[in-house]
Amino acid sequence: MNEAAIIIPHYNDPDRLRRCLSVLVPQVQDQPVEIVVVDNASTVDLSAIKTDFPRVRFLDQPEKGPGPARNLGVVQTTAPRLFFTDSDCVPAPDWVATALAISPTDKITGGPVNTFDEDPPPRSGAQAFETVFAFPFEDYVKRQKFTGTGNLITTRNVFEKTGLFAGGVFEDKDWCLRAGALGFPVVWHPGLIVSHPTRDDFAGLCRKWKSNVRVAYSRNGAGFRDRLRWGARALIVAGSGVLHLGKVARHPLLSRREKLAAGWTLLRLRSMRAVWMIGQLIRRPDMRPEGRLYDDA
Repeated sequence: MNEAAIIIPHYNDPDRLRRCLSVLVPQVQDQPVEIVVVDNASTVDLSAIKTDFPRVRFLDQPEKGPGPARNLGVVQTTAPRLFFTDSDCVPAPDWVATALAISPTDKITGGPVNTFDEDPPPRSGAQAFETVFAFPFEDYVKRQKFTGTGNLITTRNVFEKTGLFAGGVFEDKDWCLRAGALGFPVVWHPGLIVSHPTRDDFAGLCRKWKSNVRVAYSRNGAGFRDRLRWGARALIVAGSGVLHLGKVARHPLLSRREKLAAGWTLLRLRSMRAVWMIGQLIRRPDMRPEGRLYDDA
């Protein structure tokens, strides 16, 4: 019997999926762990990947969204432990061993998500921005009490008690907060590491943050006070870029040129986010019933 199941949602990203599996499959050769890829009706052919990774189990989930894909992966497996990552992530070489070494008590464990660039240097403004700001998982876990599903370890018992990942929300945050309300702790493990590529252009950042703003607004409420609060948040976002320039200036991985590019991207993106947020107060936003999609498209 398998001790753990690794659940990986996928949509139209075969090259990154292949890279992810190339790292994971050697880690489970002598371990009671199965890898399950749940494809969300991709329009690309995955037959070559299925042939090259015969140990990996592939499932099909026609309902769009990583939440429904993960739900199917859990339902179609029986292992008592559940390890979640994403098809565009690159787990560390010891990720499986580290996850297995974590006590199998009922809790949710998260770890760092580092960034890397898929293009040669110098970094673009988007890449430099993401190097600084993309994945503050330690803050998520320690202060906000959730971890992203790109690097989440838990037990089947926690999942069954908490219920399925929901659609139309930040499904990982929503799920962790529901689990926390039931008394399951969210804990930080600095040795449980995955990496994620930076987005390489400003358009990619806009897709991400438009999706985030859209989903956040759907959770805000529609009353008068709710709208006032949302407007106040928009003003705070508009001014927050200046406050965070110091974080860019101090970052040890960026060159001077990259810091300038990241700073400009920060100010530009925060201003645009504020404009999007104010726009939602003026007109009804386009809420997609399937919720967040892959790479926030």
